[in-house]
Amino acid sequence: MTGEPTFAAPAGTFIGWRDHEVVRATGIRYARAERYAPPTPEPDGGEIRADRPAPACPQEQTERERELIGPILDGLGMSEDCLRLSITRPANSAAGLPVMVWIHGGSYVHGAGDAPVYDPALLVAEQQVIGVNVTFRLGRLGFLGADHDPPANLGLLDIQAALRWLQRNVSAFGGDPHNITMYGESAGADAIAHLMIAEGSTGLFHRAILQSTPLGLSRNRAEMSAAMLAASRSHDPDGPVEELIRTQPEVLEPARKFGLRGTMAFGVQYGQHPMPPEAAVDDAWRAVAPEYDVLVGANAREAALFLESAPRKPLPFRMPMAGRVTSWIFITLLSWIVYRRPVAGFAKRHRAGGGKVATYLLTWGPKGSKYRAAHTLDIPLLLGTPQWWARNQLIAGMSEEQLATDGRRMREIWGEFARTGQVDAVDIPGLLKIKR
Repeated sequence: MTGEPTFAAPAGTFIGWRDHEVVRATGIRYARAERYAPPTPEPDGGEIRADRPAPACPQEQTERERELIGPILDGLGMSEDCLRLSITRPANSAAGLPVMVWIHGGSYVHGAGDAPVYDPALLVAEQQVIGVNVTFRLGRLGFLGADHDPPANLGLLDIQAALRWLQRNVSAFGGDPHNITMYGESAGADAIAHLMIAEGSTGLFHRAILQSTPLGLSRNRAEMSAAMLAASRSHDPDGPVEELIRTQPEVLEPARKFGLRGTMAFGVQYGQHPMPPEAAVDDAWRAVAPEYDVLVGANAREAALFLESAPRKPLPFRMPMAGRVTSWIFITLLSWIVYRRPVAGFAKRHRAGGGKVATYLLTWGPKGSKYRAAHTLDIPLLLGTPQWWARNQLIAGMSEEQLATDGRRMREIWGEFARTGQVDAVDIPGLLKIKR
């Protein structure tokens, strides 16, 4: 293949760019949306250059986040006009490849599809899949509303719009629209799980990989959301977006009294389009189970990220001997309540509904690291570049060779699931254990 890579799709002719072992078409607008309005499909165009990353939804990244995870938003820019997707495909490949659609985490407040930490190039090149990264609305702009004043769940509707665009166009990039796997971590996995039961999702995707899904926080949120919505009304909803983001912590303030649920205060709202009422969600997941193959799991020490990254731990965690015991209890209990216990419940219900499901537990991380098997430790194994992770605090002490070896094994498992919907039951010490 010589010259600029060009993809003739129903939506237009897209001119991408080459990047070593992959070809990319980036920053493709899949829809448009006015503030607090549902997305409308992007009209078909003529020739469209797709060689810039998608801008992030407006947000703030704290200095602590930059230190721990890295400057993930640098170079992207921010815009309310962020409904874009980027496609990565092997440089030399046949048509009809499995499609893997990444939905990023970040508590529905942070992150961006084209953040370098989520680069799918290794996964795409090794596993011969089409990688898609989606950017959508976050926080007040995407996940807070009621009865159309403003509408709730706009971020979910954005992702549905991206999936509809892919159904129509991904074959032009070498992908199979009948074999689409959604995979995501944390809030991204939560969004995917809820898209399974969202009105309008039927046929848009076929498999789901749910990584560290905080389903232990998903119920009994209506009162909290109402309190946050009331707080948001004291700030001009039509003002500059910079002001909306600056005052977002004040909107989050009422969530503090709701305990654990308040740690991921923005999110899916039941009983608001396109979601069923909360009382019906278990039946809804059971009913759609035959439509989706699912791989769902958690990291062994999810809560270690939140405790160990705190600028200053509470006194009980700082005492010499008692602190170690207290930390172990906190990490074990919180990881179980929010992440690990819901995995078993989700799998049991999915099987009861006639769906295929496998579960996993990830134990990976640098030996002796306080972040071993913590929340987000699955991401270095799947996405991002070795150069990015080489300077990351979360895996400090892990050799490049070990990261490469373990990452390739993990990507093989994820790629096989995307191709076939099947995974083998395995127990790889120091990496992960899968049960069927």
